[in-house]
Amino acid sequence: MRTVAVAPDIDPTLTLRESDIRRLFNPGTLSAGRSYEQRGRVQELEISERGARITATTQGSRPDPYLQDVKISPSASNGIQVRGICSCPVRRGCKHIAAVLIAALRQQGPATRHQAAAQQQAAEQQAIQQQGHLSLMPTARPKAPAGLPPQIEYWLAELDRTEEEEPTEDFPSSIRNRVFYVLSAPAGTDGQTGRLAIDPMTVSLLKHGGLGSIKRYAPHQVTTPAKYLRPSDRIILQRLDRRVGFTSQLADDDPADTLRRILATGRARWASAEGPALAEGPERQGQIVWATNPDASQRPTVVLDEGLIPIRIPAPWYVDPAAGTMGPVALDLPRRLASRLLDAPAIPPEAAAEVRAHLSQRAAVRNVPVPAEMRPPEAVRTRMQPHLRLINGTLPNDPSVGRGSAKPLGHGLFAVPLVRLSYQYGPVTLPRSSRPLPRITVHDGTLYEVERDRAAEQQALAELARIGFASVNEVVPVYYQHAHTDDFGLRENGGPTNWLHVVTQEVPQLRAAGWTVEIDHDFPVQIVSADTEIEAELSEGSGESSGIDWLELHLGVTVDGQHVDLVPALVKLIARPEAAALAEGPDDKPFVLPLPDGRLLTLPMARIRPTLQALLELWSNGGIDGEAEHLRFSRMDAADLAALEQRSGLIWRGGESLRSLGRSLREAGGVPNATIPPSFLATLRPYQAQGVDWLQFLGASGLGGVLADDMGLGKTVQTLAHLAIEKAAGRLDRPSLIVCPTSLIPNWTNEARRFAPNLTVLPLHGSARKAGFKHIPKHDLVLS
Repeated sequence: MRTVAVAPDIDPTLTLRESDIRRLFNPGTLSAGRSYEQRGRVQELEISERGARITATTQGSRPDPYLQDVKISPSASNGIQVRGICSCPVRRGCKHIAAVLIAALRQQGPATRHQAAAQQQAAEQQAIQQQGHLSLMPTARPKAPAGLPPQIEYWLAELDRTEEEEPTEDFPSSIRNRVFYVLSAPAGTDGQTGRLAIDPMTVSLLKHGGLGSIKRYAPHQVTTPAKYLRPSDRIILQRLDRRVGFTSQLADDDPADTLRRILATGRARWASAEGPALAEGPERQGQIVWATNPDASQRPTVVLDEGLIPIRIPAPWYVDPAAGTMGPVALDLPRRLASRLLDAPAIPPEAAAEVRAHLSQRAAVRNVPVPAEMRPPEAVRTRMQPHLRLINGTLPNDPSVGRGSAKPLGHGLFAVPLVRLSYQYGPVTLPRSSRPLPRITVHDGTLYEVERDRAAEQQALAELARIGFASVNEVVPVYYQHAHTDDFGLRENGGPTNWLHVVTQEVPQLRAAGWTVEIDHDFPVQIVSADTEIEAELSEGSGESSGIDWLELHLGVTVDGQHVDLVPALVKLIARPEAAALAEGPDDKPFVLPLPDGRLLTLPMARIRPTLQALLELWSNGGIDGEAEHLRFSRMDAADLAALEQRSGLIWRGGESLRSLGRSLREAGGVPNATIPPSFLATLRPYQAQGVDWLQFLGASGLGGVLADDMGLGKTVQTLAHLAIEKAAGRLDRPSLIVCPTSLIPNWTNEARRFAPNLTVLPLHGSARKAGFKHIPKHDLVLS
């Protein structure tokens, strides 16, 4: 490592070198400074006796010159250290300080520069001796002849830098990061045209062309330039004073040039990094008019064609987001007069006439716009009607602390539900504000003077406090400037009240009391109601894996013209531990059901209670799978389905045969008793009679089944009785097949002849069985 220091035996006069200046400034700033110095803009240059301080003035684009004060001190690593400050908006590292240092270098003269070179050489030799060994020094560059002007010395030195990579605006394929310049125009106060805001963003480009991570540009990257910075970025970021979220006048004496440089990069975006790309467009015509504010004051603003947004930089420009262009605005006024007009404060109505007269008399041109002549205000004396608006706000914390619907947005911000109160007096709406409201307000061009009912306004505030609301100012730090200063959020200690309770219970009560309530479309708690009655529909489905035929139950309503199936949401609700209390409460209590899209469906409890109770009973009996998204019923669930249909009180469609079977079962109180025909000669024991009843029920229902009595309990005689009933009823229209061990065929044959002689029996077994196949259709019972 090579160390450079000031040798103690050399004259300690501090002397600038060309390399010092190149080290301090980027090429763009240095080039601009050199141009200023060559044009003679550096004036009143003074250098202290030992060169430790340099002062000067430099003429910029403004009438008054900027002041520069530069201090130079020794540095162990770089020979000298330079610190300078300028009165221009950039303050440090600007082209004015560069111009002053170049002028000081020129004034030093050749002799002083040679002395500085000797100082640096002696310091390097001393550093090598202190290290105790010789270092391999890089090959020295050719030195320019002594006595040349600084410009020529700089040019010759730059010739030796050809081996270095030339700065370019092109991005290597390996570099995926970019600086995007997000431009916006925050709304001005009192109708004032918004000033341009520039927010540099670091954006990573994805291989498929989309945008990856987006974050604000870090200021430290200016002093340690990142590889993705282009020469244009270094100039622009330095002119922006390395600040992020810059919202005041551009930190440069030529803001229009800075903006044009930003647009020329091709990386300017409107409103956000994903917004439309911006390029410079042609000049557009505009005019200055006096706009009337809600408090009846007037202020000049720029009016453009539809779709164009006026901004100030401070000169008027326009933005056309649809076309992706922005450019200057032409006004029918001198530039200086137009700028002064746009800087006008808000003119209250009582001062409008005097300002109008003054402008008409003193204006340098005839077409200068003047404030409108305002008529005397109309008095408003009417009853106050409270108006509440439910909005989605943005705050640094959640006022309701978990009892609301706040969602984190990142960067320490939350989307928070809030309410905004205003007072309606006839045609005039006054916002609730902790600050004094103007005495006169304007609506549709007419001035009004409202006689306010302070008692009614206080009563409205007290009603909000009763519900559980508190002013946002009570829960948000006072240093945080936000748009919700006068809004309300739920208090942390506001009791059991939550936003669902507010929307479903308190809002209807407020409306009944005469309040008007408006709910924004993006408010996080959206309540909807059903347009139709609930209808139950059974649709056919098939269980592919089990082979069981299913009927799926759908409980449908129409919400905002769309059909919604309530079953998935109801299954999730009744699967919760607290589901037993779902059907409790008075009939006028709203039942709230979360829908899949986040909306909340409200149904009168009297309307949904029977269905809830039936589903809860079905759940308690194990008839509902809490993990499923549907309610399925097979023929074996006929009785449960009949109970659900009976208790729900709903309109049912589909699945008529299953519903009929279920109703029959419920009406009979269980499996009905079968009637044994006289042709069957056996006497059945009671449990055998129940088995025959079960077989008859399965047959009548179209179901299959298994008679699983133990061996020796009479399964044969029960089956013969079942077949005898079928033949007596005329339903035995084809042979029935009995498959059994060969040793039991004689037993089946004997019992059939003994107990059911009306049944014709054909045994098929042994080598001769094939001869009997042709006789099968003539028999009731085939044994094999």
